[in-house]
Amino acid sequence: MLTAELLKQLDAKEQRIIDIRRHLHEHPELSFEEEKTAAYIEDFYKGVAVDSVETNVGGHRGIVVTIKGEKPGKTIAVRADFDALPIQEETDLPFASKTKGVMHACGHDGHTAYMLVLAETLAEMKKQLAGTIKVIHQPAEEMPPGGAIGMIRAGVLDDVSAVFGIHVMSTMEAGKIFYRSGNTQTGRARFKLHIQGKGGHGSSPHMANDAIVAASSFVMNCQTIISRRMDPFDTAVVTIGSFDGKGQFNVIKDAVALEGDVRTMSQESRELVEAQVRQFAEGLETSFGVQATLEYANDYPVLYNDPEITGQVRQAIEEANIPEVTAVEEVAPQPPSEDFAYYLQEKPGCFFYVGAKPLGKEAYPHHHPKFEIDEKSLLISAKAMAAVAADFCGEKKDD
Repeated sequence: MLTAELLKQLDAKEQRIIDIRRHLHEHPELSFEEEKTAAYIEDFYKGVAVDSVETNVGGHRGIVVTIKGEKPGKTIAVRADFDALPIQEETDLPFASKTKGVMHACGHDGHTAYMLVLAETLAEMKKQLAGTIKVIHQPAEEMPPGGAIGMIRAGVLDDVSAVFGIHVMSTMEAGKIFYRSGNTQTGRARFKLHIQGKGGHGSSPHMANDAIVAASSFVMNCQTIISRRMDPFDTAVVTIGSFDGKGQFNVIKDAVALEGDVRTMSQESRELVEAQVRQFAEGLETSFGVQATLEYANDYPVLYNDPEITGQVRQAIEEANIPEVTAVEEVAPQPPSEDFAYYLQEKPGCFFYVGAKPLGKEAYPHHHPKFEIDEKSLLISAKAMAAVAADFCGEKKDD
């Protein structure tokens, strides 16, 4: 069977996957700046029996590789992101980042490494494939507006019937694969609020208009959005991550700037939170006599996994009997946002997770300077996506 042959070939290439991941980890690049990473990916495909390699897709160094099977069938897309984060690495890994202040602290180096070798292996087995597999190497997942939008606008999904992605997870048990149907990861918004009051001497507040007091009221009001406005069975988070009110102990601030982060698990809750934030900002002008200027921007939408396709993904992985996989389990909704959600707005598909919790070490979360993964998760990722590709591109139960 195709799946069994793919798994066998990937076993022989595990060290190559690890080596590629370590090289990319040493040389991270920020979102929309991934010049050398894109060149590395493009160079990898030289001599590989793919049908085409499109570069600079979407205008931001995106790469799309097409692998056409020799039998007719569906066209599916598989995606791996390749950008890093503005974080100074604090691990003691021998292949730690060589770029000051930049780190692969989310596992995108691993996504790219497994996908490169998987694509090579699929290309080597084109005679057994039915349909077409489009491999999407995407830049800039970490920074809004994200790299997915540009690639979608460039038409990468136009002929695709389903789209798939994996994220390695440093806080999930290694050896396990996790999935969820329906709304799976939160949508995201961010806002900036500038409050202009009237400065003055700390001893004479009646002659001033304290922007800090107005801003503090806004912060406390925002906490009531979740506790008093949201359906208790829905999910949302409002975080004020920046409160720029620094001044002198005896000076009343004339202006304060705030920045906030919003996460929601439905379109209805997204609209409700935005309306409430706007209402509270406008209310400051009446309540405190200040000027309130709000910038509010929705970006990544809620990530929705198609239930039918997700069920097929789960079944394909279970039936592949991947030796390194100890369980395939349903997982709770995930708080972080992910620009793969844009692909799933266009086409049905599934974004699932591979446990990568380091064995015998403290598991640091994604975006932490001490983030690490169990590199066994890379082979598991390659095999899991291979099983999905084989199932959707021609492998039948009676093969």
